[in-house]
Amino acid sequence: MTVAGSVKTIFLGVVLAGLLVGLSPRAAFGQLPEPGAQTDLPNPFSDTTVKPGKMLLFDLEARFAKDVLARGGAAFAEWFAEDGVALGNGAAPKIGRVAIAKSATWSAKDYQLTWTPTDAMMGPSGDMGYTWGHYEGHSKDANGNDVATSGRYITMWRRQPDGSWKVVLDAGSNEPVGGGDCCKLPAGN
Repeated sequence: MTVAGSVKTIFLGVVLAGLLVGLSPRAAFGQLPEPGAQTDLPNPFSDTTVKPGKMLLFDLEARFAKDVLARGGAAFAEWFAEDGVALGNGAAPKIGRVAIAKSATWSAKDYQLTWTPTDAMMGPSGDMGYTWGHYEGHSKDANGNDVATSGRYITMWRRQPDGSWKVVLDAGSNEPVGGGDCCKLPAGN
């Protein structure tokens, strides 16, 4: 990584930390508000002050999600930069597009991964930014029963030398266990 790349990475980390400190406790941990509750989270579609960089990131995220829904894991891997990193919940990091492609082998028919960004921020230089939001995965188990997962994600984007945008970091975390589920003893004890 170059010195400029290190500075950008540190800057984005500081920006992320600052944003999390400034958000309400519910928003800082990426929880959806209760239905009908007032929220201080921005809505890029109704906010007339949204900057073009944020809209670019929302557009990239929408195209990424649409491609993955249509083509599955192969599409997921293709959106990553050569040096991209995928951090899955409880899984070892996948470093580099080749490693990500080897792990993203699902078909769109067997597993549907969808996500919606909640917010985005473009860095001051206009060549890096991030989105974060909610994801859902739907599949079937060996008995044909529906299996659903959901959680939060963050995607970091970087403009490539050819002007295209690629994912340099994608991280997800499953929704937390329900409040009453954390301390239950297994049945029969």
